[in-house]
Amino acid sequence: MKTARVEGRKPPTPYPEKILPDVPPAKIPASIGIIMDGNGRWARRAGWERVKGHTAGIDSVRETSRECARLGVKELTLYAFSVENWKRPRKEVSYLMRLLRTFAVDERPEIEENAIRFTTIGRVDDMPKPTLDALRETERLSAANEGMTLRLALSYGGRSELADAAKRIAQDVEAGRLRSKDVDEAALAARLYDPSMREVDLCIRTAGEMRVSNFLLWQISYAELYVTDVLWPDFRKQHLHAAVREYARRERRFGGLIAK
Repeated sequence: MKTARVEGRKPPTPYPEKILPDVPPAKIPASIGIIMDGNGRWARRAGWERVKGHTAGIDSVRETSRECARLGVKELTLYAFSVENWKRPRKEVSYLMRLLRTFAVDERPEIEENAIRFTTIGRVDDMPKPTLDALRETERLSAANEGMTLRLALSYGGRSELADAAKRIAQDVEAGRLRSKDVDEAALAARLYDPSMREVDLCIRTAGEMRVSNFLLWQISYAELYVTDVLWPDFRKQHLHAAVREYARRERRFGGLIAK
């Protein structure tokens, strides 16, 4: 039986000045994307199966989401399962699907407490039905919340997103809803998985890998990149704070020059 619809909640007032007194509130990134890497390595170092690292990573998701909300971050997008991840061993994929289902259900009190709006992007309909149903229900329950958006990228790839957007443009041109001469960046952006998504300000990658791995290729065009050697299951709020401090020190030029 589905959970009854709840009214949207207003978020607690963020307090970045108390958490990071050395960072001006205006320097807190509005949108953060995280490539959560290192779960398998974390598990192997402990002598466990790879899947144990995925379970341990849930604590990092919870703490990072909570801390972002407290800092006043508007959107947090987590790379949870890529289109390429379907190629992993069937046992591991099945475990991840069950874990996603459990996460979507068990995190509802945390999501509600922090007035988070939970959503997903990607070819999410490729998920097994029990997992998809749990995700959709959590989206529905949190849709009216007015706090931070927590977005999971699932069965996601940046190239796939752009290809799917191009396909929608072609369909709209063919149907007469769009003229070919009107196809521009705005037209493509309006056909991405979540057209309301902000461009990413800060893109964090854990586990020390120096690549973006097909993550939000459109949205991270001008993002500040931050790489840490910390494996995702060990990532905690102090590591998030370090990334935000580094972001606040940088000058963002967007292809232009800083006025003298």
